[in-house]
Amino acid sequence: MNRLIPIFLAALPLGARDAAQLELDLVRIARVATVMVDGDVCQRIVTPRALTSMLHPDPRDHFSSGDNYDVDDASFIAIKKTLMRLAILAHEPVDMNLWMPLPANPPRIQIVIRNRYEMSQFWEWGALDQPSIPAMRTVLDSGRPVTVKQKPGFVSVLAPIRNSLGDVVGLVEAVARLQPDPRENVK
Repeated sequence: MNRLIPIFLAALPLGARDAAQLELDLVRIARVATVMVDGDVCQRIVTPRALTSMLHPDPRDHFSSGDNYDVDDASFIAIKKTLMRLAILAHEPVDMNLWMPLPANPPRIQIVIRNRYEMSQFWEWGALDQPSIPAMRTVLDSGRPVTVKQKPGFVSVLAPIRNSLGDVVGLVEAVARLQPDPRENVK
């Protein structure tokens, strides 16, 4: 079946071939991330104090959650370096973001690590946590990767991250733009 992919890609117009190749690259990178990103280390990134502050905000100061957000430095740096290395496996600008679910009902999720180009189809600017989107719930519940093209011009592959017990504890978002804009986040 893999032998058919180059034939299929050759039959597509140039722009579609580039988009298909980009998507294929993201799928491959996400697959590697599932194996390489250590879920046990990911679970140690956000400190208990920060998690408590997010889950139980002070009603008198709704900004205190952000003020009290901190991470375990060694865990954060180890995973960030791994994600940065994974991102350079593609020929195009790619970001690898780490998302971790929060113990909340309804389900909420937090972007724990964002990377170089600050790309994401899902992150709400300035939010510490946000509602978990259905595609993320699918990955967390099934342990299978999902490709998402929700935001025009973007492709994301969401892939599960497992701990040493094999439990899905988070997910990575391998994301790229079909038409990269290197100055997009330069203000």
